[in-house]
Amino acid sequence: MADQKINILSIESSCDDTAAAVLCNGKILSNIVATQEVHQQYGGVVPELASRAHQQNIVPVIHQALAKANIDKKDLSAIAFTRGPGLMGSLLVGTSFAKSLAMGLNIPLIEVNHMQAHILAHFIEEEGFDKPEFPFLAMTISGGHTQIVKVTDYFKMEVIGETLDDAVGEAFDKSAKILGIAYPGGPLIDKYAREGDPKAFKFPKPKVDGLNFSFSGFKTAVLYFMQRETKKDPEFIEKNLKDICASIQYTIIGILMDKLKKAVKETGITQVAIGGGVSANSGIRQALRDAEGKWGWKCYIPKFEYTTDNAAMIGIAGYHKYLKQDFADFDITAQSRYKF
Repeated sequence: MADQKINILSIESSCDDTAAAVLCNGKILSNIVATQEVHQQYGGVVPELASRAHQQNIVPVIHQALAKANIDKKDLSAIAFTRGPGLMGSLLVGTSFAKSLAMGLNIPLIEVNHMQAHILAHFIEEEGFDKPEFPFLAMTISGGHTQIVKVTDYFKMEVIGETLDDAVGEAFDKSAKILGIAYPGGPLIDKYAREGDPKAFKFPKPKVDGLNFSFSGFKTAVLYFMQRETKKDPEFIEKNLKDICASIQYTIIGILMDKLKKAVKETGITQVAIGGGVSANSGIRQALRDAEGKWGWKCYIPKFEYTTDNAAMIGIAGYHKYLKQDFADFDITAQSRYKF
């Protein structure tokens, strides 16, 4: 298999981005993403609209990925797709298309766990980016997930800490909504935070046992604080927006880093990787860089384009499954909740 050209088309459709990528022997030839702007007016993803948009986008996105990679369908070795977790309607579009195409081309089908793929994105061949060595700790942070995972092999992963309620991305977006910031609010909080004082306002850190997280109480604390302050001064948010954003971000990063420190202490593993949409946050990236100097960790921070949902990460997971000849049956179904 070493001399063989393994061309994998990968499809990602777990939420509101339709994505396709082509990889040859683990190297990215193309990575196309169609984003859906229809959700902005609703302040969040509308599942029914997302699945309809996937149906419109999937053929042109795959066509573009193949054209950019200069690969013909007949030269594909396998089709990899996101089986879950995610929005069921969205997953069904990608799953159905992947099954039909693989069946039509008579090539293997590879199912991928979306959260595993966020971790395996670190193994994409990228100049200037080191790959983690096993074992390492991975923190997956997104709008739907907050996990600390002990990774001992490509597909040997154990969740050792996770959120008991809301995910960190939701904490960012809901805080932004309270402040009147447009959806998606997380990146805008990050933008304003860069010019604010992170210690201007104090927000509580939830007390949660072990390596687990909780963000529901934090969101409530932000809401009550804003209600209290705007009652005293209706222009409070407008006058203090940058400091508020910096203080919210500082507290959230503190919550994440406290748990990571605890995980490193408990496992003795000092290699730490992050993944998921929230790993694009500049404050979190800086906190990890600082941790290398402060505590002697080796941290792995993904390229920006591999943080949000993309098909390249599905492709690299699919490639490593292909090497193991780990293929799916054609009667496989999508799973909105899919643990690994």
